[in-house]
Amino acid sequence: MTLLIVAYLGGALTILSPCILPILPFVFARAGQPFIRSTLPMLIGMSVTFAMVATLAAVGGSWAINANEYGRLVAILLLAIFGVSLLSPSIAGVITQPVVDVGNKLLNASGKPGSIPTAASSFILGVATGLLWAPCAGPILGLLLTGAALQGANLQTTFLLIAYAAGAATSLAIALLVGAKIFAGMKRSLGISERIRQMLGAAVLAGVAVIALGLDTGLLARLSYTSTASLEQAVLDRLHRTPAADPSSEIASNGIMTAAVDTSRPFQSNLPVEGLAPSVDGAVEWLNSPPLTTEQLRGKVVLVDFWTYSCINCIRTVPYVRAWAEKYKDQDFVVIGVHAPEFAFEKKIDNAKTAVEDFKIGYPVAIDNDYKIWRAFENSYWPAHYLIDANGQIRYHHFGEGNYRQTEQAIQDLLREAGSEMAASAPVTPDAKGAEASADLKNIRSGETYLGYKRATSFASPESLRADGANAYSIDEPGLNKWGLSGTWTIGAEQAVLDKPDGSIVYRFSARDLHLVLGPGAAGKPIRFKVTIDGKAPGPNHGADTDADGHGTVTSTKLYQLVRQSGHVEKRTFEIRFLDQGVEAYAFTFG
Repeated sequence: MTLLIVAYLGGALTILSPCILPILPFVFARAGQPFIRSTLPMLIGMSVTFAMVATLAAVGGSWAINANEYGRLVAILLLAIFGVSLLSPSIAGVITQPVVDVGNKLLNASGKPGSIPTAASSFILGVATGLLWAPCAGPILGLLLTGAALQGANLQTTFLLIAYAAGAATSLAIALLVGAKIFAGMKRSLGISERIRQMLGAAVLAGVAVIALGLDTGLLARLSYTSTASLEQAVLDRLHRTPAADPSSEIASNGIMTAAVDTSRPFQSNLPVEGLAPSVDGAVEWLNSPPLTTEQLRGKVVLVDFWTYSCINCIRTVPYVRAWAEKYKDQDFVVIGVHAPEFAFEKKIDNAKTAVEDFKIGYPVAIDNDYKIWRAFENSYWPAHYLIDANGQIRYHHFGEGNYRQTEQAIQDLLREAGSEMAASAPVTPDAKGAEASADLKNIRSGETYLGYKRATSFASPESLRADGANAYSIDEPGLNKWGLSGTWTIGAEQAVLDKPDGSIVYRFSARDLHLVLGPGAAGKPIRFKVTIDGKAPGPNHGADTDADGHGTVTSTKLYQLVRQSGHVEKRTFEIRFLDQGVEAYAFTFG
């Protein structure tokens, strides 16, 4: 129920986003029409269609992408006819009388004397709007789509997306009611009802043009994210609020963590009880340990760390989790890494085993390929930390990177509550190198970017992205945070695959570090590549997986650090050219 409310609020916040602008004319064109017969059916049609399309986009294959593209073309044509009929029914009638007559009969939107809007025509207009509406993927919609991808198409996924769309419909309905009063006042005072109709027709055609050109998911998406992301994040933070620590429970002195203790009675942590911890049963395999049960863990303090091995945020967290496991291993402290894959290649157990070895992880790792543990904890994040006390209760959680000092303080508190007499100590300061080093947050201006068509954004090659088919692409100089391909590639749901040698990927970015998840493909043969920055060898700006000349080799499917700017962080044009065919490219991340 809580998630439904959050989804609804997230949808309602879209009214503050520039992403809503292209569909506002379609809604305002219903101003002055009966709410029950006109506005409400349209908003219902928009909400239901968006929920269905978004569900298929998150979990469907290429057929869903192709079907939606045809649906968008029909919707664009339909709404263009709608706009022309508003702009000038007489002129449109001379040019395309039969088509416009069908459009007017279907939409009942021309506003001619005697025309009566019907619920069916308004619902069809809403369906067309729903096919075109591409709300900006802020934190809340991102959470819903991630859940859909992980849990598959089910009623919960659809209901959450319907709740999101209903929130947007509610705020649109309020805007329409306000707009209708303004239009009615203008008609009474100025007598310009025909001019208002023509203005709405022009606005509808402008909205159709913006959507057809993809500006609603390009320029407007970037503007929208900055305007609503903080509000959406505030809603999520209230959902997953971490209780503030009692100031008396911790004293910082010279980097040493100590606790204010009343030695006359056993120590009791101020950390609240968040509920009984779920079982960690359900893993398809365990690494570094036999399967652990709730009974075996009783009496121990347990840190459950949800991660996946190609996630840059998880990689930067690993050094701390590894250090805590080593530091407190003699204090009845157990770390369980729950590996919940994001990409299909991360479900391969051999790949996960290699990653565990590469990261020098010695604590138990549960391979949660079926997301049973993920769902038991109702988790939604990579990485996510849950601390369980000796009585089997969740007492602390943290999502994402950071908060390491507070997390370690919580570990110490629960260990002392369980009876440990360990001495106070400074927090761990792992010597992280390469991709494990902390992000340069103040200089990150680029965000995670996926190359598979299921979640691809900001594609800048002039050729249209073709799903599941080989296609020749080209790219010159993309704009900031845009990427493109050169050569012959097949773009799948999760990855882009190079079909012929000498293909490249170009990205214009602004961050200290650039990472790219790459794999050698089904053949498993090493694939050579060369990286350039602004057309030159990277030199001192090379990453951990390239040399100063930019040379490197893809040997396994994982995250590769390709750029680390050594001096002043600037906007750069990155290019990676593959000398051999077959490489699989999944996602860019930055640090």
